Amino acid sequence: MSDLLRAPAEIKYAEELDWLESVDDNPKPFAWRLSPKMLRLFILGSERADGLDREISQKWFGDRSIVERAIVTLASDRGLLLIGDPGTGKSWLAELLAAAISRNSTLVVQGTAGTTEDHIKYSWNVSMVIAKGQSRESMIPSPIMTAMEAGSIGRFEELTRSTSDVQDALISILSEKYISVPELDNDGIVFAKPGFSVIATANSRDRGVNDLSSALKRRFNFVRIPVVTNKKSEAEIVRFRTEELLRRHQIELDVPPTLLDVLLRSFGDLRAAAASAGSDDEKLESALSTAEQIGVLEDAVLHSNFFGERALTARTLASSLVGSLARREPEDLAILNKYLHGVVEPRSKDEGGDWPEFLDGGRDAIATLS
Repeated sequence: MSDLLRAPAEIKYAEELDWLESVDDNPKPFAWRLSPKMLRLFILGSERADGLDREISQKWFGDRSIVERAIVTLASDRGLLLIGDPGTGKSWLAELLAAAISRNSTLVVQGTAGTTEDHIKYSWNVSMVIAKGQSRESMIPSPIMTAMEAGSIGRFEELTRSTSDVQDALISILSEKYISVPELDNDGIVFAKPGFSVIATANSRDRGVNDLSSALKRRFNFVRIPVVTNKKSEAEIVRFRTEELLRRHQIELDVPPTLLDVLLRSFGDLRAAAASAGSDDEKLESALSTAEQIGVLEDAVLHSNFFGERALTARTLASSLVGSLARREPEDLAILNKYLHGVVEPRSKDEGGDWPEFLDGGRDAIATLS
């Protein structure tokens, strides 16, 4: 773990997964390592009513029905498409599902404009082909093909970012459950083993980039991941991720609940302003997602640890918020300045607390960037 910049979920939670597997006597689909019930428990955490001898931590914060529908989909022969706004935890949920089902979440294709059909099927080791000709040994399987041969879960990130020919190639894989290799006379078909499925993610804000065909849509069960609007749930997500950061960097620094409340309320205010804006120029370019909120707090924590007094302050938090959200100049700076004068300034007078220092830090950050 300490040698990895970011350990995949199956390594990070290996001890927990081993223990759950050892006590899991429920029926399992295919060659799943955990039963659907234990899989849900691994992702959402244990409760006293579960009757386990140890506590299982909650790793994804969202509606239970979303996780259950995702698990049921993967137990069928259909692909799973997690769709939602940026920062809603789609990729993290996909990683947790793959880690618990197959103990391998790294069979991933990243969808971009440069993704080709080879990335989801196979390519060739050119030097081996020249030396010995085309064979299974000289073939380089894609992560999806590897998942097929192992009966595991393959992942496809940002599906709508990939071009239509790549999406079309995925249709045959999801339908026929095999990949034909016409270059090989013998052993020219790679069949999927039981347990193979694909978890894809798509950003709902990318609609129109490369829309999915109706044929591909039919091969997926859609599970929509909503934006977290519950303040308590969002606070738990932010706290969970920040604690992970502190452990990873071995930082001993407290995040005061009052400053976490300032961050949550600030994002809530800015989201409300974006919802009521009349045009895109009146909205921040940022999606104001929970993931971006975590990024703001992480930036403030690291700055406080390395360059501050090893204590998080409202001034540092405000500076991080402005620095992270001001992506367009002068539009975003004008929006943030309006928020500070129209919302934070009256609040600092009425409520006091951390708000006056937060206001001063935000003003200084805007002045620096202007």
